[in-house]
Amino acid sequence: MGAHVTIIDNNLDRLRELDEIFLPKIATLASSAYMIHDAVSQADLIIGAVLVHGAAPRLVTRNMLTDVTDGAVIVDVAVYQGGCVETTHPTTHSAPTYYVEGVLHYCVANMPGAVPRTSTFALTNATLPYALKLANSGFTAAVLSDTGLKAGVNTYAGKLTYEAGSVAVSLRHG
Repeated sequence: MGAHVTIIDNNLDRLRELDEIFLPKIATLASSAYMIHDAVSQADLIIGAVLVHGAAPRLVTRNMLTDVTDGAVIVDVAVYQGGCVETTHPTTHSAPTYYVEGVLHYCVANMPGAVPRTSTFALTNATLPYALKLANSGFTAAVLSDTGLKAGVNTYAGKLTYEAGSVAVSLRHG
C-alpha cells in the first residue's frame, strides 16, 4: 500500500531475521531513546507493541510527542501492561480515543474484543498445535520436545515454575 514501515526492537537477532524476510519492504532499527524519538517524529501511525513480563517500559515520552505531526495516531497495544507510551491510559470500545499534544491515542485495553470472531480464529490457530502436541504426546514428552510449550508452563507438581508469577505472589521460584 506504499507505507514506509519501521520496526524498532532491542533484540538484534530478531531484527536480522526480519531484515532477511522483509527487506526492502521494511526498515529495522535497534532500540534506543534517540532512535525511537527520531522514528516517532516522522511517523503518521505509531504502534506500541511491547511485550515484556510485568509492566511495559515507557518508551515514547510525552516530550517526544511535541515533535510528532499533529493528527498522527498512536495505537498502544501494550495498554493492558500500562502502555509503552507515557501518555497512554486505558480506554473502552465505547470511548476509544483521546488527544494529547495533537496526537490521537487509541488505547483500548481489550482490542481483540472489537473483532471477536477474527481474534478467536487467531487464538485458535496459535494454540491448537500446542493442544494437539499435548494430546498426542502427553504433558512431559510435549514439554520436553517443545521449548515454546515449556516456556508456557506456569505451574508443575504443585510449584510455580514461572519466575514472574512467583515474584507476583511473593513466593520463591520453584
